Amino acid sequence: MSVSGKMARLSGPRARAERSGDGLGVADMPSFDVVSEVNMQEVRNGLDQALREIGTRFDFKTSDTRIELVGEQLTIVSEDEFKTGQARDVLYLRLAKRGIDIAALSAGSVERAASGRSRQEITIRQGIDADAARKIVRAVKDSKCKVQAAVQGSQVRITGKKKDDLQQVITLLRKQSFGLPLQFINFRD
Repeated sequence: MSVSGKMARLSGPRARAERSGDGLGVADMPSFDVVSEVNMQEVRNGLDQALREIGTRFDFKTSDTRIELVGEQLTIVSEDEFKTGQARDVLYLRLAKRGIDIAALSAGSVERAASGRSRQEITIRQGIDADAARKIVRAVKDSKCKVQAAVQGSQVRITGKKKDDLQQVITLLRKQSFGLPLQFINFRD
């Protein structure tokens, strides 16, 4: 065996893990990401269904009720507060049937618009904010599972040596409420 072949065998992530003594490199440890994302295509599909239902419903026949999506902001405009609330209920129903968690929506108060109409702004929340991320990390650390939690932008990465520990953390996070829907992605062995 040549000297260069011996050097190649002693370098790399596996060799570093063997030298560190734990048998697992950081890249080799199982992990997953905790995110809060909303599929905007499904939001548009649910909005289209809600608008179709509002257009055919008898109680909305004479009203000019509109729901508009601009970016991640929904705006409901109608004749009065009651019809605005009814339109919001139809929208929530259609979004829920499309698989959108209503907890991802933050509805503002109904306010008076021009010419006696009423309007309501609904914000679609994407990503995990800093406060919720800290709560998630604290819940993971308080669980005494042998995992590490790290905030990475708008998501939280959970890393551990055993898949069973990671599955325990997923179960723990599903049981608790953090005020927004959580998804678990990028599960790596």
